[in-house]
Amino acid sequence: MSADLSPVAVIGAGAIGGSWGALALSRGLEVHVADPAPGAQDALRAAVADHLTELDCTSQPLERLHFHADPAAAATGAAFVIECGPERVKVKRELFAALDEVTDPGVVLASSSSGIGPSAFQDACRHPERVVVAHPFNPPHLVPLVEVVGGHLTSAQTVDTTMAAMRALGRSPVHVRAELPGHVVNRLQAALWREAYDLVRRGAISVADLDRAVASGPGLRWALLGPIATQHLSGGPDGLAHVLEHLGPPMVDWWADLGDPELTPELTMQLVSGVTEELGGREPEVRARRDRGLRELLTTKERLGLDTVGEETP
Repeated sequence: MSADLSPVAVIGAGAIGGSWGALALSRGLEVHVADPAPGAQDALRAAVADHLTELDCTSQPLERLHFHADPAAAATGAAFVIECGPERVKVKRELFAALDEVTDPGVVLASSSSGIGPSAFQDACRHPERVVVAHPFNPPHLVPLVEVVGGHLTSAQTVDTTMAAMRALGRSPVHVRAELPGHVVNRLQAALWREAYDLVRRGAISVADLDRAVASGPGLRWALLGPIATQHLSGGPDGLAHVLEHLGPPMVDWWADLGDPELTPELTMQLVSGVTEELGGREPEVRARRDRGLRELLTTKERLGLDTVGEETP
């Protein structure tokens, strides 16, 4: 099994697939993308061109982008396959069975699934050992994190090859060692969203002030190191041991008081109205500035050597 990626096949030309495709093109790879939806090719090329501009890619990579309506056609001859289809087990089982039929047994078949583990669909393949989840974070061409998750039938070699492939794409992969709904980071996000939604529901804070509180406070530190390392550094000479000794008991009390809201139509409307008021119809502008900020933040982290803190040696 090789970590050689070219040509890479991307199955699905939506937001995630287009972002993966642009990243691979920016790394000099030949890219074959498949999507049966009407108009998918034009939408893909427009999105990829925008992403390549964001990546400051000045060559002519679109010449290496090939579009197919049929997933099997895109995957035939591929050295690495990234599936970005719908988040439905039945669809993934059908896709992976088809991809398994047309690819060499040594080719990794990686799913971008945001919450489904590979055990749910890898047994549809004759070679389930090469099926893995490589879950990116949106947008994958900018955000370096990729969660690599093996299933019950995934080989250790497949996990190692996928980790190496993600590093070759300039990503920062983490190996998630258990199959869990939502993997790891989406579960962390869901935990924060649950309490955030409940705080808004009970009138403790507005949507805009909640976003500002996170983005102007803990979010700044988490972007640089992460929650546990941040706790450790806030504990003085004794680090995390001191924090847990002194703040651990009250934190347990806070856990007991955290909300467990129902996502009712009323709460949904409250949240949507709040963020609509917060952004005021400026979503495209804010998204563009956010993505510019992401690029500048990543450059700063690399310059300061914070991009590799805690990274496991390949």
